[in-house]
Amino acid sequence: MTSRSERDLSSSSRRAAIVGTGLIGGSIGMALRARGWHVTGSDTDRARAERAVALGALDALGHDPISEVTFVATPLESVAAEVRAALDESERPGAVVTDVAGVKAPLLRTVDHPRFVGGHPMAGSEQVGIDGADPELFVGATWVLTPTDSTDPAAYALLRGVVGSFGAEVVALSPSQHDILVAVVSHVPHLTAATLMNLADRLSEKHAALLRLAAGGFRDMTRVAAGQPAIWPEVCVENSAAIVSTLDALVFELSAMRDTVAEGDREGVFASLDRAAQARRSLPSRAVRPERLAELRVPVPDRPGVLAEITTLAGDLGVNIADLEIAHSAEGDRGVLVIVVDADEAAGLARALSDRGYHSASGRLT
Repeated sequence: MTSRSERDLSSSSRRAAIVGTGLIGGSIGMALRARGWHVTGSDTDRARAERAVALGALDALGHDPISEVTFVATPLESVAAEVRAALDESERPGAVVTDVAGVKAPLLRTVDHPRFVGGHPMAGSEQVGIDGADPELFVGATWVLTPTDSTDPAAYALLRGVVGSFGAEVVALSPSQHDILVAVVSHVPHLTAATLMNLADRLSEKHAALLRLAAGGFRDMTRVAAGQPAIWPEVCVENSAAIVSTLDALVFELSAMRDTVAEGDREGVFASLDRAAQARRSLPSRAVRPERLAELRVPVPDRPGVLAEITTLAGDLGVNIADLEIAHSAEGDRGVLVIVVDADEAAGLARALSDRGYHSASGRLT
């Protein structure tokens, strides 16, 4: 295992590549360049790539065989081919490839490589394309990484450090768990917003004043419907099982609400809305308080799957990993995974790790 300190290069020498220079790819390029990276990029639309250079998302066009990390930010249907190409063309030992696609399990089954780490930044904008790119787009956003049993721990740690430097909160999930959860918090909300927007649009043909009445609540709920529709057909096909299951659950809940309203059940309506209001107010804060950090040192065997098991366990528990490092151990066939988490969450994570056979030592950082 390789420690992060051994891998890190000076900021002036760090090199990255972007494949696909739309909103997300352009924003990644800008975020990297703001932190001193040299960024090379490409796009199937050369004019778009040239625009990315003009806007400061890229230093240069073309392929960089010695880039430290490559971000593939193309439409979902072309991600696997681009990831393979980036892995094959790299001449730098330890170079990492990642992607930003919204569906992970089919992709990770197709491309199973130690230096490919699936990723999904949960960030976006009503702006479309490179002209909407923003170096601050990922500040405070959740960026999911999906390590598998074959993931190289050094590749994961490197990528985690890079995307964390953008101001994102990094969460590790298994590919299948990612797809189930994003169906609930991303895919179905988008389809629901689009359906409600289409309903209002059709009704406005008979009632011209309807859309003039659209106030803050309606606009907030349907905001995502203004996003780029071209990406969604492929997402719905690739994640159809999780999306259909979530839609079925939503239809069931809406039917129950319909019956509650139809029956004039005031208490039932209030109870449902009150529960929703409390749940909405209780959405977790993404920030980790610097003065409340604790370090867990977890001795681990040097074998495939250890990193994925531990990091996805933290993700399943809702424990935010503020920092992560892999340190050498004198035994040679073992290492120490150093995890920095909120002190309030450290004991629970340590117990869960112990249940899995990982015995950790902990201590406050401050």
